[in-house]
Amino acid sequence: MASPAPLPPAEADPGARLVLAEHLLACESAVACARAVVEWLARRHGVPAACVGPGDGAGASACLASEGLTGAQQAALARAWDAQGSPLAGFRNRPGARGLAADAVEGAVMPGGFFAVPLGRAGAPAAALLVVGLPGPAVPEDVAWVASCAGPLLARQLASDARAPRRPEPDRLLRRVINAVSDPVLLTDTDGTLLFANARAEALLVAGPDASPGRTRAVELNQRLFRETLAQGGTSVHRREVSLVDPLEGMDLLFELATTPVLAPDGPSVVVSVLRNLTDLGRATQALGESYRQLRATEREARSERHRLDRVLDSVADPIILTDPAGGMVMMNDPAERLFAWPHEEGAGGEATLRRVRANDALFASFLTNLLGPVNAGVSRWKSQLTLDDPATGAPVPMEAMANKVLGDGGELTGIVTVFHDRTEVLERARLLERVKEVSSELEARVQSATAELAEQNELLRRQAIQLEQASAAKSQFLANMSHEFRTPLNAILGYTNMLLQGVSGEMTPPQRRNLTRIDSNGRHLLEVINEILDITRIEAGRMPLHLSDFGIPELIQEVMAEMDPIIARSKLTVETRLDEGLPGVWSDRQKVKQIVLNLLSNALKFTHEGGVHIAAEYQNATGTVAISVKDTGIGIDVSNQEKIFEDFQQVDSSPTRAYGGTGLGLSICRRLAEMLGGRVSLQSAPGQGSTFTLHFPRRARRT
Repeated sequence: MASPAPLPPAEADPGARLVLAEHLLACESAVACARAVVEWLARRHGVPAACVGPGDGAGASACLASEGLTGAQQAALARAWDAQGSPLAGFRNRPGARGLAADAVEGAVMPGGFFAVPLGRAGAPAAALLVVGLPGPAVPEDVAWVASCAGPLLARQLASDARAPRRPEPDRLLRRVINAVSDPVLLTDTDGTLLFANARAEALLVAGPDASPGRTRAVELNQRLFRETLAQGGTSVHRREVSLVDPLEGMDLLFELATTPVLAPDGPSVVVSVLRNLTDLGRATQALGESYRQLRATEREARSERHRLDRVLDSVADPIILTDPAGGMVMMNDPAERLFAWPHEEGAGGEATLRRVRANDALFASFLTNLLGPVNAGVSRWKSQLTLDDPATGAPVPMEAMANKVLGDGGELTGIVTVFHDRTEVLERARLLERVKEVSSELEARVQSATAELAEQNELLRRQAIQLEQASAAKSQFLANMSHEFRTPLNAILGYTNMLLQGVSGEMTPPQRRNLTRIDSNGRHLLEVINEILDITRIEAGRMPLHLSDFGIPELIQEVMAEMDPIIARSKLTVETRLDEGLPGVWSDRQKVKQIVLNLLSNALKFTHEGGVHIAAEYQNATGTVAISVKDTGIGIDVSNQEKIFEDFQQVDSSPTRAYGGTGLGLSICRRLAEMLGGRVSLQSAPGQGSTFTLHFPRRARRT
């Protein structure tokens, strides 16, 4: 079937339309007519175009020709032409062209909109549909003219049985010839869709409806691999290797794919593919390559072993000599050459060196005679000690020689390997070991003497510790007794003084009241000192018990403030409190917590002249502890003295002329009471910037 001549470039003059009309009249198939129309419009307007019409079989529509569209877009147009309710399906019985939006077809085949023009005889249903990617409400004149010219001609060609198929089929003889080919032969379109396959190709790429699931999966995998390989080659002639799977046995097969594109005169392009089985050739090549690699690896290993042996012999510090069965030297390493070989360097050695080398050779020959003699015929190893001479210096070199017989496969003697080991270090180590033993004996005697002296000193220290413990206990008992004896009359003095101040014995003159007030103040100070001494004594003696109970921090702070109210009034300082909301109850020794807070507040008032004192309390949920801090704006404490003030009877200024009084036991008692509660007292201070003492103790104390 002859095809019309190619269309000339589209022009806007009547001559171009005449050429197209002649071309359409010369077309003998609907596909050729549709292609001529689509190509002319696409070149005329520079936009994508397509013609959709009846397919080859099963009543499904297909894209007869297209320009500027992919295979997926062509398939979408064909489905839209067949689908019920689709905007394109309405053109089958509706004359006239109209524009549609881009989303009229699934997937937006033509972004920006397009014109759809039904093609066919006037008054009859449309036989095909022309689609042109031109936006706008008015139908272009060229599109309307092409539809009027090509519509009747295309309808007549579609209805004629003489329309050539768009995808050429081989006839029966050609099919038999192709099936007789031993290699798989396939005919596909450019997208890889199978059009024809011989029996060998069907065994790899076709699975019938009754095929097993395994074969179906293998065929699907082969089809995907074949399409991917075909897509890599494009539309040109090429050869490429592709790996497929045997659907029957599941083995990997290697093929060489040779593809050749064929241009049909009145249809789309097709691709002829031939698969040549290279599996056996590949396996043989792989086996040959593996054998070659093993051979090369063996050669490299042999050379490496030979070089390694040479390097090992040369790197060994001990002399090694290989001799033949008669005792003649065959090979020796560098250390052996320095003892048994004449130096060949110019100017090296002399008569003395030659004499020493010959003497060493004689000793070695005598050593081998013992191994090669008839007495030791059944002995394979011989060891002896030799004293050789250093050829360079003449110094004696004590050696231990060990010779081993090397036997062949038949048990015959093929050589003797002798290894010499220098015994100089061994002899030196033996001498040093003897010296170490002597020194060790002397050291052991000294250690025994020192141990006895140390035991005597330890016994003396133990007795002194007992005496100190007894003295400390006596001191504590004495202080406790004296404190008790002091407090009894002192309390009586304070009681009578208080009665006199209250006027029980009558009115007093101002000088008398002033003197009694001083007596009361000094007496209370003395009572405080005695109480502190008694507390520290009881703590040291372990007779300060814990009395645990539930109490609240706010009530305790209020009680402390009430007791310190007279002192606060005299100090003329502002005392503020800040307690966190929701402070939980505490299970601890209330009296000891109160005593610590009283002491810290008293110190803050004593050492603060201007400003104020700030008391704060908070609960630290992460650690389960309560923190009560007393912050003042007083004189502050230097870092070097911050640990000293917590010791017994210690103050920052301990001189007799110090400006502040006190025994120096208050903070020591606070720290010890805090430790009894399971807590601690911390300090943050700097000279002239005030101090902050904080009591940290657990909310739930443990009874000890």
